[in-house]
Amino acid sequence: MSKLTRRTFTRLLGAGGAAAAAGLAAPGLVRAAGARVVVIGGGFGGATAAKYLKRFDKSLDVTLVEPNTHFVTCPFSNTVIGGLNPITFITQNYDALKAMGVKVVHDLAVQVDAAKKQVKLAQGGSLGFDRCIVSPGIDFKWGAVEGVTPEIVNHVPHAWKAGPQTLLLKNQLEAMADGGTFVISPPPNPFRCPPGPGERISLVANYLKTFKPKSKILVLDPKKKFSKQGLFKEGWAKLYPGMIEYRNIDNDGVVRKLIAEKKTLITDFGEVTGDVVNFIPAQKAGAVAANSGLADKTGWCPVDHRTFESKIHKNVHVIGDASMASPMPKSGFAASTQAKVCAAAVAALLKGEAPGTPKFVNTCYSLVGPNYGISVAMVYGYDGGKIIKVKGSGGLSPSGAEDFFHEQEALYADGWYRSISKDIWG
Repeated sequence: MSKLTRRTFTRLLGAGGAAAAAGLAAPGLVRAAGARVVVIGGGFGGATAAKYLKRFDKSLDVTLVEPNTHFVTCPFSNTVIGGLNPITFITQNYDALKAMGVKVVHDLAVQVDAAKKQVKLAQGGSLGFDRCIVSPGIDFKWGAVEGVTPEIVNHVPHAWKAGPQTLLLKNQLEAMADGGTFVISPPPNPFRCPPGPGERISLVANYLKTFKPKSKILVLDPKKKFSKQGLFKEGWAKLYPGMIEYRNIDNDGVVRKLIAEKKTLITDFGEVTGDVVNFIPAQKAGAVAANSGLADKTGWCPVDHRTFESKIHKNVHVIGDASMASPMPKSGFAASTQAKVCAAAVAALLKGEAPGTPKFVNTCYSLVGPNYGISVAMVYGYDGGKIIKVKGSGGLSPSGAEDFFHEQEALYADGWYRSISKDIWG
């Protein structure tokens, strides 16, 4: 992979880089005095959008609605589960956004009324807006597999929303006896962070190799393949030989029923019981998207790829995991770069100007071990009303690379996380 795709992408996280990536003029040129923008969700998409709205135009009245006083990131949460970092490492606050003049309301947005231009709040009352940016993340398709209901998560955690679920899975792993079996069932496509299950398998394996070397990992994957599959399996063979059994849709990997109290998964040809079971359900856009009529029958939100304005409701924009932005993946970096493009577009539209032609970037690092990183990167353009991959850009870590290469990739992963966290919440 070239230096551009590994190093320069991180620098695009800065304000100047954001303007360049969006194909827009310098932030200070946009003015829409007094306009109200409500941003829903304080994660990679929402927090970035709120920050960059104020950067693009300090006069905007920006309100961020987020129920939690701290945000725990899904990126690098697998390092917490695997015992490499404390949860404080992935916990962010909103102090810097408040210092910029963003109003932060700690409440749950339950519905966006596009006709009335109001956001209804769980604790009562509502917020008016001229434009609204919705970044609600994901929700789960409970019941898509028999026995998979919200009630099971205290016994069979998904840990696909970071925070208490992250610590629960970590504690279960630590309590498992040496010689036990860790069973993980990734979700069907599309879902948040396609390489995430591969990284989780890897870092659980690293923990078991270090502390419980007689243990095994069984993967029941309902898909035919997964993101960075060749690179992950190459790393598994090198670092964790004989520890990981991977089954896919062609090898009885589809779970048809979960009996949570027995930690038993029923497949087409048998049943599996684990000492720790990590079942990650099928996913859809966050609840407020469905409640507001922003999602279609797929469960995701169709948007204009130039501005991320909803194709269903005007003056409402949807970014991040909830949006339909293929070929971009549902990742933290993708959400952040979409947020910068969307914020610039909103600032321009509020001034009565046409938005610029966007460009996007995404880099996804994964850890196969503490000192073994892999990555994929891509530049995206806009053509014919759609986001497109820019030919010849990006790249994937090569197979058969030397140890030094993977050590450097692990360092880049850490640097990427620290850099993007500072850019958004710092």
